[in-house]
Amino acid sequence: MGGQNPPYYTPLSKPTPNTTIISSLKKPKLYSLAIVTILCSLSYLFGVWQHGGATTSSATSTLSTTIPCFSTPQNTTTATTNPEPHLDFATHHSAADDGATDLSPAIKSYPPCDIKYSEYTPCQDLERSLKFDRDRLIYRERHCPGKNELLKCRIPAPYGYKNPFQWPLSRDLAWYANAPHKELTVEKAVQNWIRFEGDRFRFPGGGTMFPNGADAYIDDIGKLINLKDGSIRTAIDTGCGVASWGAYLLSRNILTMSFAPKDSHEAQVQFALERGVPALIGVIASTRLPYPSRAFDMAHCSRCLIPWGKYDGAYLIEVDRVLRPGGYWILSGPPINWKKHWRGWERTMEDLNAEQMQIENVTKSLCWKKLVEKDDIAIWQKPVNHLKCKKLRTSVKSPPFCPAQDPDKAWYTNLETCLIPLPEVSNKGEVAGGELEKWPKRLTATPPRISRGTINGVTPETFQKDLQLWKKRVSYYKTVNSLLGQGGRYRNILDMNAFLGGFAANLIDDPVWVMNIVPDEAKVNTLGVVYERGLIGTYQSWCEAMSTYPRTYDLIHADSVFTLYKNRCEMEDIMLEMDRILRPEGSVIIRDDVDTLLQVKRIADGLNWDSRIVDHEDGPLKREKLLFAVKLYWTAAASANQQSDEATS
Repeated sequence: MGGQNPPYYTPLSKPTPNTTIISSLKKPKLYSLAIVTILCSLSYLFGVWQHGGATTSSATSTLSTTIPCFSTPQNTTTATTNPEPHLDFATHHSAADDGATDLSPAIKSYPPCDIKYSEYTPCQDLERSLKFDRDRLIYRERHCPGKNELLKCRIPAPYGYKNPFQWPLSRDLAWYANAPHKELTVEKAVQNWIRFEGDRFRFPGGGTMFPNGADAYIDDIGKLINLKDGSIRTAIDTGCGVASWGAYLLSRNILTMSFAPKDSHEAQVQFALERGVPALIGVIASTRLPYPSRAFDMAHCSRCLIPWGKYDGAYLIEVDRVLRPGGYWILSGPPINWKKHWRGWERTMEDLNAEQMQIENVTKSLCWKKLVEKDDIAIWQKPVNHLKCKKLRTSVKSPPFCPAQDPDKAWYTNLETCLIPLPEVSNKGEVAGGELEKWPKRLTATPPRISRGTINGVTPETFQKDLQLWKKRVSYYKTVNSLLGQGGRYRNILDMNAFLGGFAANLIDDPVWVMNIVPDEAKVNTLGVVYERGLIGTYQSWCEAMSTYPRTYDLIHADSVFTLYKNRCEMEDIMLEMDRILRPEGSVIIRDDVDTLLQVKRIADGLNWDSRIVDHEDGPLKREKLLFAVKLYWTAAASANQQSDEATS
């Protein structure tokens, strides 16, 4: 945008007169010409005054806001031989009625919340959870506040909060002030999860079942299955601890969705996110995990304490749902290698043997093949299709195949104890649902769900257009927010309405990871496509809070989110949730219709974000605009103890 917008009409310059023609004109014609010229000029000036005028409006002030980290975008509109007139956005897209008076209501201010809410996760609130059944950990599932319970204040960062260490240093270090919990340094001291060193935590990469470190443990897995050829790209870690397994897989180009319940060990998911590792608060209990079917190449449990053989195998059946055909399930810890460890685990041999037999029976009933059990690691593989499994069902009836249903429906969907049939195949070697390319080719190859026509309205042509669209858009974003192009400034990124994952795909060479959200309210469920591209994400309704801690993300991207949720829930509640999960000095990019963005801008001002609206990458004629914002740095005030400590230091 930059500078003054040109007027709606640009006057034509007066042509240089031809003296030969003028000298041949007679005086009466000159008088007539002069009169016509004067009348035309007056008419033009009146039109400019009527359409342009020295008006003021809220839109004008909105567009003039400047932010230090934003550079002025260049006009990227391609010149044509017959260009359209250049619209004056500030005048002709005004929110004011007549341009002379700003009739907008006063900006609503959102005060800071009490410091007790500094780690508030609305749908995993501990006090609320105690009202629910403890059986099967149901009380640790999502239980969100009612509309009358929603906070209308800004969640404070703790006093002394600092920007996290840049990746890859953040893998090993986090500031104590950002997650002030020392419980794990004591509880897991022997297992080398985490150490406290002065003003920071150090993560040595240890784990309960990998005392030699996550790297050595992953190397042991790599001797049993191929982690290097690109066939394994997405993984899920159940009961992840501080997510060291996922953190160390990143160097092998394997992207892991780590999850654990809130406070089974204090702040474990919070530590994972501070380290710059993908993670969510979650638990396998009574509802499906919020991921599509056939999503992950590999699933992992290292002493995650999940009773896999109980409840008719419901939890392993859920792993089967999210595991792609041919994918692997890895288990270490009880009951694997129980003959060596049973005394240390303080359990009887009979109990551990019975637990292992339960697991073996469930995996056989799912038609999984046990590949190997070596030392403390056991690995099973899901079949590439269900041809043999259907024959087996003539003699083995449990679990039965599920009746026809949507296997990708996973937002508040109950677990079932039936086996979801894989897509039909024509021969025993065919991969159900289509074979995936190896990484990195799968990022840009047409995903099987699209090529097979299973995503309503999304064709291979749609996918190719989306590839080019987001290449252009992300390039434009980097011209506006120069920090987006600087490696290390951002690490954890959220895309609130990801569609096919195009935004994330165009950041793949940057040192970032993107949590791709497909809203439950979206017209088309495309999260399976996101995973087939080798990216990760989750389902979410933005009428509710996300299952993550405050200050999770460095950058939030929202494409048409507020249009999607119009008349569904309050705009301010979505904005307050964005503020909750955004780090101090984190950035926001919002795309939407200009009228919607003007409303968003007012709320952003009330949240004390520094923001401005800029033109669409295709120029000012588009009604869709972009809002770029930065959440200003602020924290809770120092407590009396903190003030005393500072005075004595």
